[in-house]
Amino acid sequence: MKIIAMIPARYAATRLPGKLMKDLNGKPVIVRTYEAALRTGLFSDVYVVTDSEVIFREIVANGGKAIMSIREHECGSDRIAEAVEKMDVDIVVNVQGDEPFTEKESLKKVVEVFGEDVKREIDLASLMTEITDWEEISNPNIVKVITDHQGFALYFSRSPIPYPRARDVGARYFKHKGIYAFRKSAIMDFYHLPMLPLEASEKIEAIRYLEYGKKIKMVETDVEGVEIDTPDDLERARKLWK
Repeated sequence: MKIIAMIPARYAATRLPGKLMKDLNGKPVIVRTYEAALRTGLFSDVYVVTDSEVIFREIVANGGKAIMSIREHECGSDRIAEAVEKMDVDIVVNVQGDEPFTEKESLKKVVEVFGEDVKREIDLASLMTEITDWEEISNPNIVKVITDHQGFALYFSRSPIPYPRARDVGARYFKHKGIYAFRKSAIMDFYHLPMLPLEASEKIEAIRYLEYGKKIKMVETDVEGVEIDTPDDLERARKLWK
């Protein structure tokens, strides 16, 4: 089974423009993320796929592999699908470009899902981590996920799910971490299928898979990591790196 990692990397960012090229103790964030994915040793190849010549040149200058997108894309899955369309691969792992602390334990968990899926029933695997702080649970910038009793995703939302009409029934809340492992066939289906109203409303690309009947296996992890979305996140990452 050939497994590769793809790191979609847009230069534009709303809350921290050019964040992937911001310095993280001597190297840009995107280079740190690329190197972290490479260090896991889980992949046949690791690529950065980008719309930015600046990011492309930086990765190549640091000895990495980069692919320039041909078309404009609204989401990371589309960008990856274009890049892998003609590649001979089985599993594609989407590593977020703004997570320079990406580590082996979490990535290994999503990859192992496919080794155990002897009936090939699973289209995607992804990560979730439990959250208990109500500010996080109600924060629309944090995507939540609920699953069935076998760990398959039922729905993703920016709203608190489940709604806490009763708070004493033992419901747990999970944050969706944006690391995916796809069968190549699943991401290519995503690429060619139009966006439907639920995805358009929530602005969560994982919903498209559910709307078209794909099975997403969620894996729980207690590794939080650091996603760099704001100037405060960047400062925290710099302190942690030291």
